[in-house]
Amino acid sequence: MIKFYYHPSPNPVKVALFLEEAGMAYEVIPVDTRKGQQHTAEYMALNPNAKTPTIVDGDAVVFDSNAILMYLAEKSGQFLPPNTPAARAQMLSWMMFIASGIGPYSGQCVHFTHFAPEPKSYAVNRYDFEAWRHWNIVDAHLAKNRFMLGDEYGVVDISLWGWARVVPFILGADAWEKLPNLKRFMDEINARPAAKRAEELKTKYTFKAEMDAEALKNMFPQNARLA
Repeated sequence: MIKFYYHPSPNPVKVALFLEEAGMAYEVIPVDTRKGQQHTAEYMALNPNAKTPTIVDGDAVVFDSNAILMYLAEKSGQFLPPNTPAARAQMLSWMMFIASGIGPYSGQCVHFTHFAPEPKSYAVNRYDFEAWRHWNIVDAHLAKNRFMLGDEYGVVDISLWGWARVVPFILGADAWEKLPNLKRFMDEINARPAAKRAEELKTKYTFKAEMDAEALKNMFPQNARLA
């Protein structure tokens, strides 16, 4: 059985969606990042980047959410496009766009908008601009496609969903009004039973909710250099 090191944040949640969609057996191992459990020697032996998620599948250890999704898709043979150069090229391009653009810029936008100390106006402006730029690319693409690779739901959509769930927190309360095609895409995926089960995982485990001094230290250890 797959061991799934989980926290209810965007990257682990999309792995939960894939596991639920594919009907793959897995055991959840909660990692409370606000308590610093991602920095333990035991966890870092699996994931030297000290981030969630990680999976352990027998002797295979996979970290980074998009690497996990590709591993699971290839293992299960599910949610992949046709095995042609053109289709695989589109899949890999959008998966890397999410991994190198959507995730990092959205995450930095959240950090600087909601958690970073002042002064931060330059950083907020940069990452808000870049986050909007990336999400507008997706919205324009979805204006012409039901899903990211056309009419068929697949691994790219699962990857995108993890971050798209929290778009209003990233970009502001009016984000859905400005990204109508992404909102339509989200509504369709959210209606899937597997998405509901993936979201319900966060209610089955207890994670620290307070962003207090301990949580800030564990989530943003770079700030210790400023003390």
